[in-house]
Amino acid sequence: MTTRAGRQVRRQFGRIFAIGLAVVTVSTLSGTAAHAHPSKPATPALGSNVTIFDPSMPVEQIQAALDAAAAKQTDAEMSTDRYAFLFKPGTYGTDAKPLQFKVGYYTEVAGLGASPGDVVINGKIEVYNRCLEDNGTSNCLALVNFWRTLSNLSLHINGTGQEGCRAGNTNFWAVSQAVSLRRLDVTGGTFSLMDYCTAGPQYASGGYIADSRFPTVLNGSQQQWLTRNSKLDSWTNAVWNQVFSGVEGAPDDATFPDPPYTTLATTPVSREKPYLFVDNKGKWNVRVPSAQKNSSGVSWANGITPGRTVPLSDFYIAKPSDPEWKINLQLLLGKNLLLSPGVYNIDQSLQVFWPNQVVLGIGHATLTAVNGATPLKVADVPGAIVAGVTIDAGTKESKTLLQVGTRKGLNFSSPANPTTLSDVYFRVGGPHIGKTDTALEVNSDNVLIDHTWVWRADHGIEGFTGGDTQRWNTNTGRQGAVINGDNVTATGLFVEHFQKYNTTWNGDNGTTILYQNELPYDPPTQADWMNGNVEGYAGYKVGAKVKTHQLYGAGVYVFNQNNPSIHTENGFEVPDRPGVKLHHIMTVNLSAGTIDHVVNGVGEAADTTKVGVPVFVTDYPAS
Repeated sequence: MTTRAGRQVRRQFGRIFAIGLAVVTVSTLSGTAAHAHPSKPATPALGSNVTIFDPSMPVEQIQAALDAAAAKQTDAEMSTDRYAFLFKPGTYGTDAKPLQFKVGYYTEVAGLGASPGDVVINGKIEVYNRCLEDNGTSNCLALVNFWRTLSNLSLHINGTGQEGCRAGNTNFWAVSQAVSLRRLDVTGGTFSLMDYCTAGPQYASGGYIADSRFPTVLNGSQQQWLTRNSKLDSWTNAVWNQVFSGVEGAPDDATFPDPPYTTLATTPVSREKPYLFVDNKGKWNVRVPSAQKNSSGVSWANGITPGRTVPLSDFYIAKPSDPEWKINLQLLLGKNLLLSPGVYNIDQSLQVFWPNQVVLGIGHATLTAVNGATPLKVADVPGAIVAGVTIDAGTKESKTLLQVGTRKGLNFSSPANPTTLSDVYFRVGGPHIGKTDTALEVNSDNVLIDHTWVWRADHGIEGFTGGDTQRWNTNTGRQGAVINGDNVTATGLFVEHFQKYNTTWNGDNGTTILYQNELPYDPPTQADWMNGNVEGYAGYKVGAKVKTHQLYGAGVYVFNQNNPSIHTENGFEVPDRPGVKLHHIMTVNLSAGTIDHVVNGVGEAADTTKVGVPVFVTDYPAS
C-alpha cells in the first residue's frame, strides 16, 4: 500500500531525477558544441560584484575601480554589499606609476595565478585606521576593521607618490578579526600590522597570515596574531599573544612571557585554502590543496601547491537569487559549489553530502539564516571543504549556524583527509537582530578548523533601543563553538561574547593553536552571569571526560561595561589530567569586570588594578 507521504517522496525524487537528467543533457550538448567549435575559454559568470583585471588594462583604469570600491566600503561595516577583485596573471603598476589602493569591508583581493609569483602588484595594498569621532579625525583605531581578504599574489612595496608619514616603503595593514592574508610573497619594505600615521590610539586586535613570505613585519599594537606555515625575515614585537606555527624565521619563545611569543616548529595538521586560478590556456580552475602533517614553510616553495586541480566547470556557480532547492540539487548531483559575492537568505539547510566536496565563497559571500534554519550542514564524510563563507544568524533562533556531522552519524572520517573549514566566519547580530543556540557545532572526527571568527556582536544596528541590557535579552547566542568530535585541530580560533561557554571542547585528542576570546560585555547582573553556583562561564572549557587536549597561545579578555561589578571565576576550565595541557595562556582586563583566576583557580585576578596588563600562566599543569 502506497501512503500519501510515500507518493510525495516518489514525486519529489521524480522531479529531482528529471531535473538532473536535464542538467546532464544540457551539459553534454554544450560540451559537444564546444568541441565542434573550439575557441578560447570564456570568462565564467561570477556575478556583477566580481571585477576581473587584466595586465593590459591601464593602471589608471584599475586604480579608479579599486578607489571607488574603497570609498564605498571603508565605513560600510554593516553593509550588505560584497565584492571580489581578481587579477589575471601578469604585472600591475610600475616603479614610476605604482598601483596603490585600500581594501574596505567585505572585499576580497586575489590573484588568479597557479602560484603567487604569477601576479605581481608593484605598489601598496593597504588598510588604515578608522577615525570614529569628530568627523573622522580622532579615536583612530583598527579594532573594528573586519571582513576582508588578500591572497595569492606577489606584492612589491612601493610608496612612490605618497606623502608625509606614508611616503616610505611601509605597507599598512591595520585590521582585527575575520581578516586573512594567504599565499602572499611580499618584498621591498616593511609590512605593518598597525597604522601609526593617524591619530591615536591606533589599537588593532587580531589577524592571520598563512602560506606566505614576508620581509620585516611590524606587529605594533596588534594584541594577538597567528602566523602559520610561512617564512619571515623578521618580526618586531608582541603585545599579548603572538603565535607562530611552522614558520621559518619565527622568533624564539624561550623567555615567554617577555616577550609573549608562542612558537611551534611545525603545524601538526594543516591544509591551505582552495583558490581560483587561470591556467596558461585560459581555462579556469580551482586548486584544492592536500592536507599536510607536521609541516612548515610555504606550500609553493618548490612549485605549485600539492593537491588536485578541479575545473571550474565542476562547480555550480551560485548567485544570491538562487533558491535553496536548486543549489541543493547541484550538491546532491555531486557538483562543488562556488558562492558568488552577496547575501543569501537561507530558510532550508544547504547540504554537503559527498567526500571531497568543496564549497568556496568569494567576496565574503554570506549565508543568513531565515526562520530558524541552519544555513549549512556538512555530512560525516572525509575531505569536505568549506572556505571563504560568512554565516549570519537570523531573527528567529537557529539551533546551529553550521553543523559538521551528526552525533549519530556513521562518521566516515579520515585523519589523512580531514574535513576543513577555512576562513569561515559567524555573526550573531550586527546588521540585524540575531539568535542562535550554538553557532558552530562539530560532531565529526578528524576536522580541521583553519581560521574562524565566531562573533556574537557587541555593537551594530540591530534595530532596537535600550542599550546593552536590551541586547542581552534580544541578541541571543548561548554557545559559540562546541567541538564534540575526536582528533579536531583548530589553527586560529577566535570566539567572542557568547552568553554561556564561548568554546566547549568535548572531543578527545583536540589541539588549538591560538585562541582569542572576549567574554560578553553585556550581562545586566551577576545573576544573569552564573553557571549554577559558579560565577560566570570560562572563555574556554575542556569537557570533564576529555583525556588528551593541547592548547597553545590563548587569551581570555574581560570588559563588563554594562555592569563592572561582575566576576568570572576562571578564564579557562579544564579537567586536571596529565594529558590535558595548556601552554602560554593569559587573561586581561580591558577596564571593567573581573576574572578571578586564569585557569582552575590558578593565576591572580585580572581586575581593574591592572587594566591592560595580562596575567600569564606559562604551562598548566605546571611542568
